[in-house]
Amino acid sequence: MSKRVMNPAARITAVALATAGLGATLVAGAGSAFAAEGKAVTAPAALTASAAVAAQADAQAHVAAQVKAAVAKAAAVKATPVKAVKKASPAWVKPVASYALSASFNQGGAMWAHKHSGQDFAVPIGTPVHAAAAGTVVKAGPYGGGDGPAYGNAIVIKHGNGTYSQYAHLSKIKVSIGQKVGAGQQIALSGNTGNSSGPHLHFEIRTTPNYGSAVNPMAFLRAHGVGV
Repeated sequence: MSKRVMNPAARITAVALATAGLGATLVAGAGSAFAAEGKAVTAPAALTASAAVAAQADAQAHVAAQVKAAVAKAAAVKATPVKAVKKASPAWVKPVASYALSASFNQGGAMWAHKHSGQDFAVPIGTPVHAAAAGTVVKAGPYGGGDGPAYGNAIVIKHGNGTYSQYAHLSKIKVSIGQKVGAGQQIALSGNTGNSSGPHLHFEIRTTPNYGSAVNPMAFLRAHGVGV
């Protein structure tokens, strides 16, 4: 068997090819390693950016929730009805709402045996007459409720502060003795009964339920906050 001898030129060529192949393998390996290394380096940056976006989204959602809650709270406050403050009822009021003042307290004249004991409010017959303050009716009826025929139909009310109010010359009485009334409650209709020169309400403030104890009714009402 004869020994095969490689041509020197062919051997050189084979060695060159083998060397080239190894280099390619090394280069390819290095490239792969570099690519893998680059991927490993850039991965943390990508993860950090994603986390930042997520954190920003969470913060925006939190702010949006706070704004929504504030708007809802404001709407609830606006929708809550405000309770009206109830004003305290005045203790004393006018005995008639609309009037013209005529004969005044302590006025002299042929109409009276003595000086005038009250204040006259000129009003048409049938005008509603109101209790000047809360109290209890102690007189009600004709002949001044017991004070004399000059008063015509009359009412006397006892009040909590120890004073009395009288309403005379009435056309109709709407309360009875012993009845409790409130300030401003309608108790009668004005008229022209008794010793009267024309339709009006005769109004007195007294220190007792009887004739002869009257004080200036206008000064009394004004002292108690009534504009007359």
